[in-house]
Amino acid sequence: MILMSMMTLIIIIISNLMMMLASILSKKSFKDREKCSPFECGFDPKSSARNPFSLHFFLITVIFLIFDVEIALIFPMIYTIKMVNIIIWTKTSLFFMMMLLIGLYHEWNQNMLNWTN
Repeated sequence: MILMSMMTLIIIIISNLMMMLASILSKKSFKDREKCSPFECGFDPKSSARNPFSLHFFLITVIFLIFDVEIALIFPMIYTIKMVNIIIWTKTSLFFMMMLLIGLYHEWNQNMLNWTN
């Protein structure tokens, strides 16, 4: 037991020494790394915050997120087919799919899915 605890202590000490050595010898500067990197949205943080962005791109993103959530709601329907009454499951599934198709048709009819206008 003492041998195992000694080996664990040695491994922890060696790994900590290696991490400290790597951080000391690395050529990267950590103080401005976050300020110089762009945000997740792709905007440059050093440029003006008042630059316009594409509203159409934003709307396409929102539509994608809505349909992504709807796909996540469809998956449990597949697993519950063996556990519930088939007639109720079919009616519920058809109603849900019909709502998705009506929403897709409305977005298509409003030209929301066309990238260029």
